[in-house]
Amino acid sequence: MVATTTAGTTMADFADRSLGIGYPGGASLLLALLMGSLAVWYWSAGSISVNTVSTPKIETFYWVAILFSQTLGTALGDWMADTNGLGYEGGALVFAAGLALIAAAYFYTGISRTLLFWAAFILTRPLGATLGDLLDKPLANGGLAFSRFYASAILAAIIIACLALLPQRAGQHHGKPRTTHV
Repeated sequence: MVATTTAGTTMADFADRSLGIGYPGGASLLLALLMGSLAVWYWSAGSISVNTVSTPKIETFYWVAILFSQTLGTALGDWMADTNGLGYEGGALVFAAGLALIAAAYFYTGISRTLLFWAAFILTRPLGATLGDLLDKPLANGGLAFSRFYASAILAAIIIACLALLPQRAGQHHGKPRTTHV
């Protein structure tokens, strides 16, 4: 996951800056690549659900989709924070609101859980990136000027708190019924 995040950031910066197509062009290119990778996966396997990742072939499709979704997320985060005038706080609020809408759709609609998963997965990357930038960018650039070390420590503490406070349950492998222990 760390490798796809790092590669995704590099690819997003290449698309946005080096190709000269800017954030809208980079995000559009990356969205097309993600949709293409998901389409090929679906065409080949009949599903793009992460619950079906059980063979090397399907796992390859999964990691390609993860790479493109991480890259798209980075491009969206940069686009929202840098060029739309929202700054890091505003960008983070937009992506958090998007995730809240996806959560509401999960609980109150019959929209495909697979579609909701991929939408949420894509939005978590720009949310994390804009929050990270908010913590460590200089005050003059709209950040809070924490060092990378302290920003990382703050984010790690938040993640640990969420893991400790939010209920966890084991996943279910595709095709196998969940067992409950009393």
